[in-house]
Amino acid sequence: MQEGTIIRRLGIRDYAETHAAMAHFTHERDMHTGDEIWCLQHPPVFTLGLAGREEHVLNAGDIPLIKTDRGGQVTYHGPGQLLVYLMLDLARCGLTVKRYVHLLEQAVIAMCRTLEIDATLRSGAPGVYVAGKKIAALGIRVKRGCTYHGLALNVDMDLAPFQRIHPCGYPGLEVTQLADWGCALTVAGAFDRLYPHLRDQLGFDAETSGVSGFFASPSGRGRHTVAGEGKRNPHDIVPSSTQSSF
Repeated sequence: MQEGTIIRRLGIRDYAETHAAMAHFTHERDMHTGDEIWCLQHPPVFTLGLAGREEHVLNAGDIPLIKTDRGGQVTYHGPGQLLVYLMLDLARCGLTVKRYVHLLEQAVIAMCRTLEIDATLRSGAPGVYVAGKKIAALGIRVKRGCTYHGLALNVDMDLAPFQRIHPCGYPGLEVTQLADWGCALTVAGAFDRLYPHLRDQLGFDAETSGVSGFFASPSGRGRHTVAGEGKRNPHDIVPSSTQSSF
């Protein structure tokens, strides 16, 4: 990953708006566009991947269900869950899709271990698990060698909506979160703990931005700089074509 990767802390954002911005950024970028990482939360929403089957949605009820273009089946997003969306040029990073996914998983595992949580992989059910329960899911899309979507880490949220679906298409799969293991972290604090491991695994130097608006169009060449920092959203996270689903 190139020097000067931008981290944008976007607070609580509508899923459809975020997806449109990610897709537009990826469509408009070129070989000179800097990479970006967006950190945020979503209001309650179920999302169904390209290969998703609606029979895995048991009872969406009053929670919206949105079909999206990442890989995989159905999952739930809501407040108290950290979303990290990575818009990366894999060729420039020297990464294959398989290696990229592996490094994301390893970053989550390494972070959990610093919190004395024994996180592992699980054969036949991709993602990151603690005591057999899923704590983090990954879903990505790659267009013209560039990624979008990313990972979702359960921090301290209402897990009940997961009971309305077969999480990631696995009937009976249980989910967990950092709070269940004695970690009193906010979503911002969870990103604080995760970021160094993303940096170490993916090998980047990042600039940070507290902007409250999307930067849907690439705005620079080479080193990517912040253009016009806006007023901070009170919910902003502030740290101290291939598809895959994990």
